[in-house]
Amino acid sequence: MKVAVWDTYVTKADGTVMHFDIIAPSEIKDEATIHKYGREYLNIKNQSGQPLSAKECSFCHIETASAEMVSAIEQKGYYIIEMQGCN
Repeated sequence: MKVAVWDTYVTKADGTVMHFDIIAPSEIKDEATIHKYGREYLNIKNQSGQPLSAKECSFCHIETASAEMVSAIEQKGYYIIEMQGCN
């Protein structure tokens, strides 16, 4: 499966920055859908309400999905790679 990687930086409520990648099927090109996935993730991390738009989240590249990515995408439509400041 080919997936799109969306590079995302969100300022948390405490002022620090979360850096994570939103991984979605490459066919999904609608930014609103990608941003919805990012907001779902932010809600899980108790950061709901933080801005998430094209300013914070942009398409990066296409890659081949790992088995873990495919499994998550089959379950909820997307996968998150936590890079920095996510915990």
